[in-house]
Amino acid sequence: MEVSLVGKVVWITGGGEGIGRGIALLAAECGAKVAVTGRDPKPLEKVVAEIEQHGGTALAVPADVSHEQEMKQAVDTIIKKWKRLDSLCANAGINGTWARIDELDPADWSQTIAVNLTGTFLAIHYAVPHLRRSGAGSILIMSSVNGTRMFSNQGASAYACSKAAQLALGQMLALELAESCIRVNVICPGAIESNIHDKTERQGLEGLGDQVEFPEGKIPLTDGKMGTPQQVAQLAVFLTSDLADHITGTPVWIDGAQSILQG
Repeated sequence: MEVSLVGKVVWITGGGEGIGRGIALLAAECGAKVAVTGRDPKPLEKVVAEIEQHGGTALAVPADVSHEQEMKQAVDTIIKKWKRLDSLCANAGINGTWARIDELDPADWSQTIAVNLTGTFLAIHYAVPHLRRSGAGSILIMSSVNGTRMFSNQGASAYACSKAAQLALGQMLALELAESCIRVNVICPGAIESNIHDKTERQGLEGLGDQVEFPEGKIPLTDGKMGTPQQVAQLAVFLTSDLADHITGTPVWIDGAQSILQG
């Protein structure tokens, strides 16, 4: 049975690159109308152009996920365009600054929480009224192995806390929104090919965590090779589709057994 998203409107935050871009492309390929959100319009426009070149339908909706009014306006734009919203993938996130807890600037802590956790809340907050009207909505929260099953990335306390909180939020909302037939699931990727790794700022971590020595190839399934955005997209599109219509409140780790080894 093929996965179909025909007739559905899917909104993806952080949709301009990496995992978000992969989900946007595959969702469109499966028939969805796709709205992508991010701070920089240029990557969003490239994703839209790529989708349209392959006969799909897409919309760039620039917004900073940590800004309340921008997120409200983003949802209003999608509804004005397509009159409905069936699925949200709250994917936008940053690694932020990794540092020893006594050296981590409170502003860096706040920024990571604002984007990863508050941004997820704002997307869900403004999407839910429209998902209710769709009759059978779906929410995906993009968490991580960090903070949910893996705690060995030293200095990543702000990031791990934001990801742990996303998992808690997803499971809380799975119960709260069940009466509205809105499913809520949480994807926890491990190391995935993405620019996010290059954007991580590491400060003063020399020697921290050296007491732990892992074997060669920290991702057992692939002998150390990272996963791909396409692999995460396949999981996301399945969970969004009607094939997963009895799955809610469920975290899924997609990491090639990385978090079992490094947890």
